[in-house]
Formats: sequence, structure tokens, C-alpha cells
Amino acid sequence: MTQFITRRTLAASAVLAMALATAACGAKTDGTSTGGTSAAGATSCVDTSGDSIKIGFLNSLSGTMAISETTVFTSLTMAANEINAAGGVLGKKLSIVSEDGASEPSVFAEKATKLIQKDCVAAVFGGWTSSSRKAMLPVFEGNNALLFYPVQYEGLEASKNIFYTGATTNQQIVPALEWLKNEKKITSIFLVGSDYVFPRTANAIIKQYAAANGIKVLGEEYQPLGSTNFGSVVDKVKAAGADAVFNTLNGDSNVAFFKEYKGKGLTADSMPVVSVSIAEEEVPGVGVDNLVGQYTAWNYYETIDTPVNKKFVADFKKANGAKAVTSDPMEAAYTSLYLWKGMVEKAKSFKVADVQAAAGGVSFDAPEGKVTVNGENHHIAKTALIGQIHDDGLIYTVWSSKGPIEPDPFLKGYPWWKGATG
Repeated sequence: MTQFITRRTLAASAVLAMALATAACGAKTDGTSTGGTSAAGATSCVDTSGDSIKIGFLNSLSGTMAISETTVFTSLTMAANEINAAGGVLGKKLSIVSEDGASEPSVFAEKATKLIQKDCVAAVFGGWTSSSRKAMLPVFEGNNALLFYPVQYEGLEASKNIFYTGATTNQQIVPALEWLKNEKKITSIFLVGSDYVFPRTANAIIKQYAAANGIKVLGEEYQPLGSTNFGSVVDKVKAAGADAVFNTLNGDSNVAFFKEYKGKGLTADSMPVVSVSIAEEEVPGVGVDNLVGQYTAWNYYETIDTPVNKKFVADFKKANGAKAVTSDPMEAAYTSLYLWKGMVEKAKSFKVADVQAAAGGVSFDAPEGKVTVNGENHHIAKTALIGQIHDDGLIYTVWSSKGPIEPDPFLKGYPWWKGATG
């Protein structure tokens, strides 16, 4: 995978080096490998002798990403409570150790190390930005521990120490592009993103797709994560006159962007925006009036009309209030805890090697639909959805893939990506 040389990725590289230095066995790994050289012999301090087992939740409860990640913590807590009420995992109740990643990759690496080495958790659940994941990856590989990562991301990665329960590129970004091309008949696009790993890598993929499908990229703009200055960016978007905008902004930057977008007369009818990081919980923060009619690409919406999802939504509202909403990342996080439970129970063991060996084929009837773990790349099959934001703040499906799409994180099945350097 190409490394994009920006201030943020240089900072992330420094974090990776620090994390490697603090890893228990000091094993050197490649964070974008198909598994790296994880320290399989790393000594675990996980205690399975009692009637409980520790697991870690690592989410940004402060900083620019708190607008998105707090709900992930809430859904993980709900899943843990449900599992405990049903008897736990292998007869052991789950004991939660929670840490705040504070929207900083270096903090995620530091807290992951603490959870593994000091708190002795059996697995960690969390992370959001790709910078946070890449900062944590060498920590988990070096300590031979497990991370369950719940958010859609840019792909081009697989590690045997990470399970990815959000979408990879061919389950979200590529279907969104296909929808724009085939359903909206676009021939030009403008790219807007936050300045870090996910948006830059995602846009490299988008540009390769566009070049192979007769779509012109009329502009590409990045702002630092957390930026609220989008006047000049929206001016450029408006002047370009593209058929659509592909939005990879993350966190509360979306608030400023969409306020400017509406303020300068751009609408979903005149120039639709497809966002891949705005879900139901972000809509009120961005402002429903700023988003009505705009589109999102995910694999789950609160409005999915199935008995499993209706129960999930009802249970979530019962636990968190009638105004609480569910969303793709928090559903993927909820699902991740149940998948880990299924792996442990299939393995009859909490040991990392045993869980990894048992992972392939483990399924869960999730709110998004039945999901199954791919034992080779540690991703799950997911149905792609395009949704439109309505004035009630909810997102309604306007297009769906014909069924679950098998994960292809390295885009091996897409000829237009072969030989691409990103």
C-alpha cells in the first residue's frame, strides 16, 4: 500500500515507531501486510482462572471524534450487558475496562498497550479513524493480542491480529461509485476529505475507478481533521460544477462543511453529496436542515425493516432513551462483540491462537443481516446500502446490493486497480 506523505501520515508513522518500541516483545511488523510477523510467542497475562474475563473498550470519548465514537462505546456496553445477562462467555461474565482514545492516534497506541500489558484484557474493541487503527496495529501484532475494529475504512490491509467488522472498500466506496455512475448518471465528481490516511487512500482508489469508467475528477480538497474552515473549499466545489461530491470528511468537520454548502446555495438536487462517515448519530450535530436529501453509503441503517433490527433498535432506545438512534459503526461494534463470543465458544478457549484458528465461518444474525467471518482476511461479508437523509433525521435505503458482498480488501477482483500505486 502506498504511504501518502502528509503531516498527518508522518505523525502517524512516528506513532507507529513509538508503538513498536513499547510492544511487549518488540516485534517489528508491517502495518499494511497480510498479517505481518506478529509475535506469536508473546506472553499473555490474561487471567482465565476466575468467574469473569476482562475485555477492553477503546473509543474517543473526547476530542473531534467524540461526536461519532461515543455511540460506539454505548453499543458495546449494551452488547456486553446482554451477553452477561445470558450467562457470559464460556460461563464467565465480561468485565469491561474502558479507555478514552481522545481522538489522537498516539493516545490510542498508548491506551492499547495499557489494556494489553497492564489490564490483561482478552480482546480490545474500538478505534475509528484509520490513523488510530494504524497506530494500534503494531501494538496488537507485537503483543499478539486481538483488536476488533468496527468502522468502514480504506482497505488495502489485513492483519491476523485485527478483525474488521466495518466495510472494506469493495463493500462501501466501490458500490457508491457504481451507484453514482449507473443510477445518477454522473460523468464528473469532486473529492472532499479530511487530511489523513482514510480519505487520501480512499480518494486514490476513487481516482483509479474514475479513470477506468469515464468519470472526470474536477477537484480534490483536504482539510485537517477537526477543521471548521470550509469557505474556500466550498467555493472551489461550486466553481467546479461537478455532477456530485464524494465526501470523506470525518468527525465534526462535517458540521462546518455542510453549513457552508447550504449557505452557498448548493443542494442535493443541484450537486448531491455522497458521504461515507455521516451516520444517524451525526445528523443532529451537522444539522438536519443542512443534510436533507443528501446521500450516504453504509451497510446498516436504523430504518432496516427486519424483526432482528426492530428488536435491536427498540432495545437500544429502551437502554438509552427514546431519542437515541442506531447507526452503522455502532451496529458493527455491537456485532463485533457477538462475533468474538462466537469465536471463543467455537474454540472453547480465550487464547489468541485458538480464537484466530476458530474464526473462519463464525456467523451472527446481526441487525444488518447475517454476517460471516472470512478466516483468511478477518473481514466479514456485508450488504452495501445507499441511503438518503430525510427531515426526520433518519436515513432510508434507496439502493441495495443484491446480497452480501464478500470482502476484497486488496481489490484483487477489480481489474482497474491491478498495478495501481495509489
